[in-house]
Amino acid sequence: MSNAEMREPTLLVLTSLAGGRKHGYGLIGDAAELSDGRVRLKVGTLYAVLDRLLDQGLVSEAGEEVVDGRLRRYFELTDAGADALDTEVRRIEANAAAARARLTAWRPTPATRSIRIRPGGVS
Repeated sequence: MSNAEMREPTLLVLTSLAGGRKHGYGLIGDAAELSDGRVRLKVGTLYAVLDRLLDQGLVSEAGEEVVDGRLRRYFELTDAGADALDTEVRRIEANAAAARARLTAWRPTPATRSIRIRPGGVS
């Protein structure tokens, strides 16, 4: 995977698979749970993500089974996928730390809240 930012569906699929092998609908449910319901992957989106991750070697097929007459394909994270997820988590953490530091500096503290800087001095 390149140094480019990872899209959220990809991040959620890799995160889900870091918890163990899963089939498509298991991934859809886990993505919704991991995102507190914000992200609801559609089947087409999920399989487009999985096809790309398979091509990149970040996930692999981990078997299939027939359940209630339907085929379930299972997927698992590869070592390269774990490395890509770790890299993305570190990138997100660094960006979040920088944002938190800037936000903390931007927000006035209770002691300085009443101080106003005006041209020519403090009031």
